[in-house]
Amino acid sequence: MSLTAAEFARAAAMEARRLRLDRMLRMSYRELRGLLTGDPVEAAEWVRSAAEHGVPAAELRLGRMLLEGRGLPRDEQAALAWFSRAARRGNAEAMNMVGRCYENGWGVQLDWSLAASHYRSSALRGHDWGEYNLGNMLFDGRGIPRDLPQALGWYRRAARRGHGRAMNLLGRCLEEGWGCRRSEQDAAYWYRKSAESGYFRGQLNHALVLAERGSPALAAEWFCKAAEGGTGEIRSAILRVLAAASAPALIEVAARVRALCE
Repeated sequence: MSLTAAEFARAAAMEARRLRLDRMLRMSYRELRGLLTGDPVEAAEWVRSAAEHGVPAAELRLGRMLLEGRGLPRDEQAALAWFSRAARRGNAEAMNMVGRCYENGWGVQLDWSLAASHYRSSALRGHDWGEYNLGNMLFDGRGIPRDLPQALGWYRRAARRGHGRAMNLLGRCLEEGWGCRRSEQDAAYWYRKSAESGYFRGQLNHALVLAERGSPALAAEWFCKAAEGGTGEIRSAILRVLAAASAPALIEVAARVRALCE
């Protein structure tokens, strides 16, 4: 029986995807990395081929490309569908992304309760972003009863995995006594770890600790890093902190930050 033009086109497309997947499976890690991190438009067809053959990492990657509009037209609903497919296969990172979609209303009606549920599924599988996001939901009481000690526990788990934002929030909890006994020493430790991870808010808090401890030269280095990598809000906060500074190193930093704001 002869195929219609539409059926022939579908069969040809399926065969092309299968051939792309076969070729990907024979590639070296370097070749595959070069292909998938190169031109997003070219990479999109390869990623889609792998996703349609049930490769969870490709399903997750395709979802991200659709969510961000990289290499493909932005489509939040399609992104959520691919994240959901990967999540059903047990991919913890995809579970976190499903939670992000429900938290922010990307491709679906906003639902904090479902967001928290998906974050918990991701967190229980040891994914650092899932742990961090679940901590935020517990801290704020969004979609789940507020529980500061539990939030602190999830921040601590994510921080121990090297999550810079979680390190900073763990430090803040320890500094303020949110869900725990106050400990300035432990707070300073986690601010430093967050700063060293490259997170600009951790860099600002670490700089503040150094300045308070009488180390203006070291504090100046971290204020600069926070300003260079941070937002306008962070730069404004640094200028407010340094408005009354008398140490030459800190006065110089204030001038540099003002220049960045211009």
